Amino acid sequence: MLATPGKLPEDETAWTFEIKWDGVRALSYVEGGTLQLESRNLLDITPRYPELAALPAGLQGHDAILDGEVVTFDDEGRPSFGRLQHRMHVTDSRQVQHLMVEYPIAYLVFDVLWLDGRSLMAEPLDDRRAALEGLGLDEGGPPWQVSKAFPGQGHALLAATKERGLEGVVAKRRDSTYEPGRRSRCWLKVKNVNRQEVVIGGWLEGSGNRSGRIGALLVGYWEGDRLRFAGKVGTGFTDQVLAGLAERLASLDRPTSPFADPVPWKGAHWVEPVLVADVEFTEWTAAGTLRHPSYKGLRSDKASRDVVREPT
Repeated sequence: MLATPGKLPEDETAWTFEIKWDGVRALSYVEGGTLQLESRNLLDITPRYPELAALPAGLQGHDAILDGEVVTFDDEGRPSFGRLQHRMHVTDSRQVQHLMVEYPIAYLVFDVLWLDGRSLMAEPLDDRRAALEGLGLDEGGPPWQVSKAFPGQGHALLAATKERGLEGVVAKRRDSTYEPGRRSRCWLKVKNVNRQEVVIGGWLEGSGNRSGRIGALLVGYWEGDRLRFAGKVGTGFTDQVLAGLAERLASLDRPTSPFADPVPWKGAHWVEPVLVADVEFTEWTAAGTLRHPSYKGLRSDKASRDVVREPT
């Protein structure tokens, strides 16, 4: 179940509110003492996060399907999508073991969909939360915990997240059922900063200290069957990130632009529009492009065709 971009609801008493964690979504399937983690595009991501292998023991014999978010934190205790990039694309077990120490993760659980042989998806959110909080997951401590809910406190939580420099909040109707695969208005994401997922359709060569390397990404979003051009992204990269992007894009070369709109830069290198990036920006321009976009990372948990322009 996915959230729809929106504003805080007027009647906050009918809603509960949670921090919008800047991580990646993960469903956990626990049965018979075994664990499988699955991304929102149905990839098995269990090997990437071996510190969650003890989650079945944390459930104290219960079988369950849990919904939550895998997050890393910065030195000030704020979720960092940039740090998570070091974990979310690595599958080699030796590399993962090394990265576990430098970039530890937490699994923040916010819903339970199935428990001990019974589906809870048709139950109201309040009842699912009660079942989740009765599982004793917080007693295990890191690397998992139940994401705290704040019933009726939307404005207060949004103000607190803004003060802390966090992305925003998710509002959920307390009587809502769980609608798998659907972007529902029963869940609303309310942001302090503008974020947009974009499709990489090409790149421009850099100059100066980026000479011979990627200088900027050319990005867009889908509008039906057309990939609309949304501008170029030239900030937010480290040398390591640029090297990784160059390696990923090298195998995706194509001779023509994938964009439906003209791109106002000559000498662009075009790529198949399959990679999805996350960017932060100030606003959409009248021409329909992103103003001052900054690269945050790649999203392996999102299919290119699912990327559309989100309202701000």
